[in-house]
Amino acid sequence: QAPGLNFSVGSVVGLSELDVDNMELLPGASSALYGPGGMNGTLLISSKSPFKYQGLSFQVKTGLMHADGKYRNTSPYYNWGIRWAQKIGERFAFKITSELVQAQDWLAADQRNYSRTGTTGTVIPGTRATDPNYDGVNVYGDETTIDLNLVLGGIAQQAPFLAPYISTLIKPNNSVSRTGYTEKELVDPNTLNYKFGGALHYKLTNNIEAILMGYWGTGNTVYTGSDRYSLLNLKIAQYKFELNSKNWFFRAWTTQENAGESYNLTVTTRLTNERIKPSTQWYPEYGQAYLNARLSGLNEFDAHTAARAFADAGRPAANSQQFRDLFNQVRKVPISQGGGLFLDKTDLYSMEGQYNLSSVTKDVADILIGGNFRRFVLNSQGTLFADYNGPIGINEFGGYIQATRRFAERLTLTGSVRYDKNQNFEGRFTPRATAVVQLNKNNNIRLSFQTAYRFPSTQQQWINLNVGGNVQLIGGVPFFDNYFNFNSNPLYSIESINSGGTPQKAVIPDFKPESVTSYELGYKGLVANNKLLIDLYGYYGRYQNFLVRQLGVQSKSGNPAVLTPSTIRNSSIATIFSLPTNTTSIVTTYGWGVGLEYKLPANFYINTNVSSDILQDVPPGFIAFFNSPKYRANVIVGNNGFGKKKLFGFNVAYRWQDKFFYESDFATGGVPAIHIVDAQVNCRIPKIKSMVKVGANNLLNQYYIQGFGNPSIGGLYYVGFSYNVF
Repeated sequence: QAPGLNFSVGSVVGLSELDVDNMELLPGASSALYGPGGMNGTLLISSKSPFKYQGLSFQVKTGLMHADGKYRNTSPYYNWGIRWAQKIGERFAFKITSELVQAQDWLAADQRNYSRTGTTGTVIPGTRATDPNYDGVNVYGDETTIDLNLVLGGIAQQAPFLAPYISTLIKPNNSVSRTGYTEKELVDPNTLNYKFGGALHYKLTNNIEAILMGYWGTGNTVYTGSDRYSLLNLKIAQYKFELNSKNWFFRAWTTQENAGESYNLTVTTRLTNERIKPSTQWYPEYGQAYLNARLSGLNEFDAHTAARAFADAGRPAANSQQFRDLFNQVRKVPISQGGGLFLDKTDLYSMEGQYNLSSVTKDVADILIGGNFRRFVLNSQGTLFADYNGPIGINEFGGYIQATRRFAERLTLTGSVRYDKNQNFEGRFTPRATAVVQLNKNNNIRLSFQTAYRFPSTQQQWINLNVGGNVQLIGGVPFFDNYFNFNSNPLYSIESINSGGTPQKAVIPDFKPESVTSYELGYKGLVANNKLLIDLYGYYGRYQNFLVRQLGVQSKSGNPAVLTPSTIRNSSIATIFSLPTNTTSIVTTYGWGVGLEYKLPANFYINTNVSSDILQDVPPGFIAFFNSPKYRANVIVGNNGFGKKKLFGFNVAYRWQDKFFYESDFATGGVPAIHIVDAQVNCRIPKIKSMVKVGANNLLNQYYIQGFGNPSIGGLYYVGFSYNVF
């Protein structure tokens, strides 16, 4: 997780595909060992030891994207990786890894009209040609909007003889937006990711190993976070020192983030529009041209078209040198100085240790104790966080104890409790317990009860970022109450404003960590002569202080009477604040899953799983960010080895996901159901421990999105060769 930008960095830095040894999911009470972020369990990914996996390994994969040319021209895909590991003597070993990915990225091309009224916003009818206030989902610069009535009223004051006619043009919902540019016009599609890593392993004794490890990555891509970000020359580094033994370990690591030349795409385009022609000039020109067109007899639709053409006169095309020069000037200026550039160099420092007391306590129980400390240093120079006076430190620490007791090979009980404290929030104990009942050798039932705690993220605490639609994202710490004078100039409920009534003060609950109490029941077993593996589970959870976002509107003048549905998007009149808060009522979640794996004759197999996740009882007026479909399913058919020497294999996977409503700070809306087929054929070459693969992700090239306003993902067709991989 990038400590500042708050997105998963596994694709930018970390293990390369060649260096992954195994993955393990630790649900339930085991998550107590991995901090307050382990509310939903923890996925552990282990790298290959250079003592065990030695020599040269490499992978070359090339492919084809945008096969139908629908959003971009057909383009190649490259993924090259290499790993070298060597043991020197019996105590020392090292490894070096590197991976390069290059492609033309998928395009976010949703140009539907988006209304930002209300807490969540919604897609509405209209295009740039039919709606003067058009705001395309993946069109940028058109977030700037002003009520045309204000402009016409100003003209009437300057020309009183026109006032009677102008009064006939005044109407509700008469807002006009600036003309924007599409994402395809703005963003370089070239995605490049290069990562490099290495590790030194030294066995201090036969039982103690020291590891010094480092990973570094850089790349370009476009990312949807609180807004659409163009990550340009992003650099992330992770360094770790570890001592481990059979019964204990100690780790210290750091994640170093450098945003490079990354910029906010929405803000940069909006400010570029202002450099092309300031809104203080564009809107009066538009209003006067609109009035002249109506006076000449044009209808309302044609008058708006003529007015936009007049105000946009001289507007450069996105592919012109004039536009690129202006755009680059803005994107290279820090956000804190009126541009779009992030200067984020946030760091994370962490330490953790664990000791297994089982050798001493085994007659009673297997006992683990451990603790962790981490420190975030937020350093964006005011371009992402409210760190105008210097870096902001956030300290967290925690500790835990876990006990496991087995009874006659039939029952295993695990109980744990941990304590966590963040300097901005009160500490809390969270107990957890599981029971595994062994029905027979290959069948068990598991039950779990757990409480868990999640501190707000660094952005939920300290973000201060202006995004599209006159929205200011802020954190929830008390600093912002004073910084924006909320006590003397309070926030007003956006729902009360949009209803057309008198604005009502927004009720903002205290900002607290989120906690959950959950229960799970599951079964896992082999049946049908050990040919069928069944995995079933169901869960129910109750959230207290569920973390959400809420919108409130502040008048620039301090007078709430000026806040109307048509003025709150006008930055000269109001600011809409999006701030993290908590629900005061209980939010519940429940779900279930079924997984089946069946071994067929001749190395054939068929696997399937179906799951459901539901969140309910979120009060209206809040953004929950749950973003999970109600149902999803997968079916996989394959073979692990066929042919004369059983060197060939294949699998075909069908993935289905139900439609769902997606919520984010960037935009909210429906995500359609997806129906995707993946397929791969492979051939092993045992003499050189190699494999050839031919396959496709999204074989039928059915475009789908993973989140509202996100890129449309099509088919990727590839062929690859891997050497020394098994």
